[in-house]
Amino acid sequence: MEKTVYESVAVVGATGAVGTIILELLEKRNFPFKTIKFLASKRSAGKEIKFQGKTYTIEELTPDSFVGVQLAIASTPDETARDFVPEAVKRGTLVIDESGYWRMDPEVPLVIPEVNAASCKNAKKGIISSPNCSTTQLVVAVKPLHDFGKVKRIVVSTYQAVSGAGLVGTRDLEGGTRAILEGKSYQYECFPYPIAFNCIPQIGSVKEKGYTSEELKLLYETRKILGDDSIKVCPTAVRVPVANCHSESILVETEKKITVEKARELFAEMEGVVVMDDVSKKEYPLPNLCTGCDEVFVGRIREDLSQENGLAFWCVSDNLRKGAATNAVQIAEYLQRNS
Repeated sequence: MEKTVYESVAVVGATGAVGTIILELLEKRNFPFKTIKFLASKRSAGKEIKFQGKTYTIEELTPDSFVGVQLAIASTPDETARDFVPEAVKRGTLVIDESGYWRMDPEVPLVIPEVNAASCKNAKKGIISSPNCSTTQLVVAVKPLHDFGKVKRIVVSTYQAVSGAGLVGTRDLEGGTRAILEGKSYQYECFPYPIAFNCIPQIGSVKEKGYTSEELKLLYETRKILGDDSIKVCPTAVRVPVANCHSESILVETEKKITVEKARELFAEMEGVVVMDDVSKKEYPLPNLCTGCDEVFVGRIREDLSQENGLAFWCVSDNLRKGAATNAVQIAEYLQRNS
């Protein structure tokens, strides 16, 4: 099959933490296009960036930025996506959107290429959404278990790095840590409490039944991606003083029993999953081992002591890469191969 070469591609939010990784991946993976432009807010417009040996000037994001653009990969706040994605679609652009704004729209596919790539064909609105970072690693890990034994229930606790809160979150961790070690004060910009040497058991705003917006993403996005509204999910999201990579403690209950040995086999066969599981040798995924990687790592695989068909494991993934940039670029590559 002849691969599509897009006439024009745009990267929206090109100067952000995720946008810079998207540029890196497009260059490293030699994504095919004829022309490319980089869009960002008025604050960043006019700055220059290097890409594939050339210098490009960042353009201010406006509705007419998308004239003649076939494909856009956008990493912006929800409000920006709400306003500009429809303008891009009006001008004939297919948008891969990283924001949370369009994810639960029934006419917008929510896609993880290793899990449900074919859903890209159902982009009736001209929009394909990339899931929340914590959802992405959860679903990639759970998918082979669900296919084999049908997952009935998931209990997941996330330990989310400050990079998930953007560059300001990273500044808070670095500045707050330095201040404590030097006996000084620090004015936090992002978090309601000190994140240095601390854990904050709330990410997002409070929603139904005391769960936060971040936690409910793990429920509703998981169901949508796997196409199964019967799956029960009990989520807890915690911000931890880790620079990068989200970690998750996951417990699944399945209809069909899955042994530890079978789980290792299923994980090993799953595209995009790396098994690191030998607790006797202290081998398991760690954030500082997984940062900069595009895979989802699993370990500490063990049977649930409280129920017959339960399986527990530990999961780590780079939230800026597979949780965001890499997933979006993989969607673009799928479209390029299958258009």
